Amino acid sequence: MTDRSLISRRAALKAGGALVVSLVAAGVPGLALAAQKLRVRVWPAEDYTRVTLENNTSLKATYFTVKNPERLVVDIEGVDLDSALKDLVAKIKPDDPYVQQVRVGQNRPKVVRLVFDLKEAINPQVFALKPVGDYRHRLVLDLYPVHARDPITALLEKGAPPANASASPSLPAPQAEPVPIPAAPAAPATPAEPELHVPAAPRGPKLQLKRMVTIVLDPGHGGEDPGAVGRGGSREKDVVLSIARRLKARIEREPNMRVVLTRNGDFFVPLHVRVQKARAAQADLFISIHADAFVEPSARGASVFVLSEKGASSTAARWLAKKENEADLIGGVNLKQHGHQVASVLLDLSTTAQIKDSMKLGRAVLTEIGGINRLHKGAVEQAGFAVLKAPDIPSILVETAFISNPEEERKLSDSRYQDQMADAILIGAKRYFAKNPPLAKGRLT
Repeated sequence: MTDRSLISRRAALKAGGALVVSLVAAGVPGLALAAQKLRVRVWPAEDYTRVTLENNTSLKATYFTVKNPERLVVDIEGVDLDSALKDLVAKIKPDDPYVQQVRVGQNRPKVVRLVFDLKEAINPQVFALKPVGDYRHRLVLDLYPVHARDPITALLEKGAPPANASASPSLPAPQAEPVPIPAAPAAPATPAEPELHVPAAPRGPKLQLKRMVTIVLDPGHGGEDPGAVGRGGSREKDVVLSIARRLKARIEREPNMRVVLTRNGDFFVPLHVRVQKARAAQADLFISIHADAFVEPSARGASVFVLSEKGASSTAARWLAKKENEADLIGGVNLKQHGHQVASVLLDLSTTAQIKDSMKLGRAVLTEIGGINRLHKGAVEQAGFAVLKAPDIPSILVETAFISNPEEERKLSDSRYQDQMADAILIGAKRYFAKNPPLAKGRLT
């Protein structure tokens, strides 16, 4: 090979190397993905604290707990200590209910150790999630308290009078698996609770309730699951939490009514746990609040849905139920741990009486919502929504508007519209109770 040939070949190799560098810099999908680093997010909540590690490839972890003082030790294999893992220390806030602090270090080559100093004993769940939606491989650490708080006890501690003499069953805390578990942008801060406008005088029919009634409000999505996102950047999980808080404030002003939220912060609640919470609180009504979305931005209007025994009332209702039921995939559920619970809670528990009462509630709420916004459909629709499958509680799912519609996205972000929606749902619930007075209630099993 001549000197000129060698020079030409070296020039070609240099050009090829420069091309690779320029491709990475230009953001070629495959190469850019390979260059991405580990991401760490923390979601503290009263129910549990979640720590999520997201990576291009699956992560394998082993863990164990230590007593006196309480600690959780997690060894993550196949990684080196980097800035993202070091930043986990700063992500643990002083008000985290369960974690005092975390220490991070390189335990041995390609193994990083996380040591969580805990505020109380926990039941940890450590599990892997496959890529879904915008997420890559995730390793999830869920830190549940050993002693979960009973929702009725929590209400009593806040000064709400008891509904009846019977005690409600406690919501069971998930149990940890004593075996090693193989294996996005930083989490935004939890939205601050807004200044809420509550009407001075109760609206709707005056009720003569003979006992305390409990309404469970379920703001959809949360935490790892943002729900639908509007073109202006509004996230469903934030909008519906704000509406639920406004509605909660109104219910608390009503005589003989109390309210429980399935979440009052930015964290994820699995669908079957939402149902469990409603039953543990001995709910008289369950209202799940959402903001609809569709591929066409022209879709608009509010809707109300109830459970169906025999299939969806329309193709659109079937599509929506499928989309909402996939929340567990996005939010992240330990299927190995919850598989039996999901089956026992969600399958074949619907009853004709529950659906009949849900339809009455749905019609009352839909009528009121129609006074503040165009209705997407003029009748209550039905489909197999997993979150509506409490067998003994009238349950509805309210789609407050289409967040995918730019005009309705602006409405959903407007405090006045949120107040109007909260008013409409409450008045609908009161009209339901006026025609269907709550009977004496015994213990739910």
